[in-house]
Amino acid sequence: MRAGSRAAAVHLRYLQRDGVTRDGAPGQLYSATADRADGRTFLDRSGGDPRQFRLIVAAEDGAELSNLRAFTRDLMRQVERDLGTGLDWVAVDHFNTAHPHTHIVIRGVDEAGENLVIAGAYLAHGIRERASELVTIELGPESTMERQAKLVREIDQERLTRIDRALLREADDAAGGVIDLRAAAGEPRSDFDRQLRIGRLQALERLGLAEEIATGRWHLVPGMEETLRALGERGDIIKTMHHALTRHGAERGAEQFAIHDLREPLAAPITGRLLGHGLGGDELGDRVHLIVDGLDGRVHYVELPAAGTDIAHTSIGAIVELAAERGAPRAADRNIVDLAHQNDGIYRPVDHLATARADPGIADPDAYVEAHVRRLEALRRTGMVQRLDADHWRIPADLEQRAARHDTGRSQMPSLRVLSALDLEAQIRSDGATWLDRQLVVRDPVQVAQGGFGLEVEVALKRRRQHHLTHGDARREADGGVRYRRDLLATLERRELARAGGELAATPAVPFRMPAPGETIRGTYREAVQLASGRYALVESAKDFTLVPWRPVIERSLGREVLGLVTDGGISWQIGRDRGVSL
Repeated sequence: MRAGSRAAAVHLRYLQRDGVTRDGAPGQLYSATADRADGRTFLDRSGGDPRQFRLIVAAEDGAELSNLRAFTRDLMRQVERDLGTGLDWVAVDHFNTAHPHTHIVIRGVDEAGENLVIAGAYLAHGIRERASELVTIELGPESTMERQAKLVREIDQERLTRIDRALLREADDAAGGVIDLRAAAGEPRSDFDRQLRIGRLQALERLGLAEEIATGRWHLVPGMEETLRALGERGDIIKTMHHALTRHGAERGAEQFAIHDLREPLAAPITGRLLGHGLGGDELGDRVHLIVDGLDGRVHYVELPAAGTDIAHTSIGAIVELAAERGAPRAADRNIVDLAHQNDGIYRPVDHLATARADPGIADPDAYVEAHVRRLEALRRTGMVQRLDADHWRIPADLEQRAARHDTGRSQMPSLRVLSALDLEAQIRSDGATWLDRQLVVRDPVQVAQGGFGLEVEVALKRRRQHHLTHGDARREADGGVRYRRDLLATLERRELARAGGELAATPAVPFRMPAPGETIRGTYREAVQLASGRYALVESAKDFTLVPWRPVIERSLGREVLGLVTDGGISWQIGRDRGVSL
C-alpha cells in the first residue's frame, strides 16, 4: 500500500497507545537490534519510500511463547533470508486481545535502497508458514488431541473457520457443489472429520448459510464466506464496544449498540462521550474507529479514514460530535477558479507554483500546488474540468458551485469535532466556560435520552447549575427557575484565562497579560494550551505573554513570530506578508 506520511504517523501512534501491554501500559516499538525504537526516526527514514508493508503476526498459541519479541526477531531474520535482503522494520507486541499478537511495519526499500518487492503469495501464505515453523520449534508439534480440541471449539463460532474453508474447497470439487457426508458416499473420512463437518453444517444451517437437501447431502448458500467474514468482524466490534464500556464501569444492552457502515453517510449527527478509539478493520492502519456513548442512549461504533483523523490526542471521556460533511466551496477550488479567471479560463500549475513560491506563508509550495492538481484529477473523472495537457486545464467559471454540489451528493465521511476536551466530572468542577454551560444557556440545547449517557448528562447539568448558584453566577427565581448572569460564558472564560495565565507565568520568564479587544499583539507562538473554555495559543513577546484563541491556521507558525488583532469574537491573524486571516 502507498505510505502516506500522515497515515503512517497515525498508525504508529495507535500501535503505541495505552492499554496494549499485559499491565495496560503503552506499547513500545522495537527493531531488529534495539528494544526501544524511535517511531519518528523510522518515519523520517521512510519519507521517500514508495510503499510500506504492515503485517500482523498472531500465532494461535502466542500466549504460550516465552518471548514474543525474540520470536518476532527470529521470524524477521527468516524473512530476510527468504527475500535475500536486509529489512528496515519496527514492531510492537500487543496483549489486549485473547491472542497476543505483533504488529510489524517494514520500509518499502531493500538494503540497497531499491524498491522492495514482496510477492503477494509470500505475504499471504509464506510468512504465515515461517511463523508456524518457529512456533513448532519452540512448543513442539501439535498433538492430534490438541488439534481436534481446537477444531471442535470452531463448530459454533459465528466467523469464518478452518472447517468452513475445508467445506468450501470440498464444495468446489464436488459435482453440483453438493457436499456428501453419507457413510457410503465413497469419500474416505475419519469418524472425527465426518462428525466435525456435520456439526459445523448444522451450525451454518441455523445461520441460514447451509441447507441439507437430502439426508447427509448439503448445499452451501452462495456468499457464505463473505457473510461469515462480516459476522466475525461484527463480533469483534461488539467485543471492542463491551470492553470500552467495561473500562468506564458502564453497562448497555446489545440492542443499544449502533454499528455504522463506513460506506453510508450518517443519518444524523452523533454527540456523546468518547469511550475508546483504535485502529479499525484489520488494524493495518487505513482506518481508525471511535466508540461514542451517545446522548441518544445508544453506543455508536464509527470508522473514519486514518489519514484525515488525528484522534490519538483526544482524551477518553471528551465530549465529541460526529456529523456528515456537507459540500461547501473548497479553498482549493476557489484558488483554481481565481487563477483560471486571470488566464481566460485556463489553469496552469506552473503559474500557480510561481505564485506559491513568492508567498512566505506557504511552507512547501510544491506540495501545495500538487494538492491542487490532485483535486483537479478527481474533478476530471467527474467531467467537470478538462485536462488539455500536463500544464493546461480548462476550468468552468462555476466550478466552485458544481464541485460543492457534487461533494454534497456523495456519501460523505463523518467529520469529528471535539466539543469539550474535559469529561463531565471535570466540567462540573471547572472555573471555565464548558460544554455543560453552553447547554445551560443556549435557547435550544441538544436533546438527550432518559437513559444511558443522556441520563448522566442530565445529572451533570443539575450539578453544574448548583455550582453556579453556589458561586453567585446564577440566582433562583421566585417561580423556582434559574437565571444566569447575562455574560456567563465570557465571565467564566476570563476567569479561567486569568488563573491559567498566572499558573503558566511561573514557567516563562515573563508575566501573563490579558489581551484587550482592539489590541494588536505581536510575539512568538510558543505552544497550544488546552483549557475548559477551549484551545488557546500562547504568544510570547519580550515583555510578557498572552493567551488567545487557537485556530488551525496558526499551527504552521509554531515557533515563529505572529501578528494579530484582538476582536470581541476572537482574533484576526496576519499570517505571512499582506495576508489577513480572520478568525
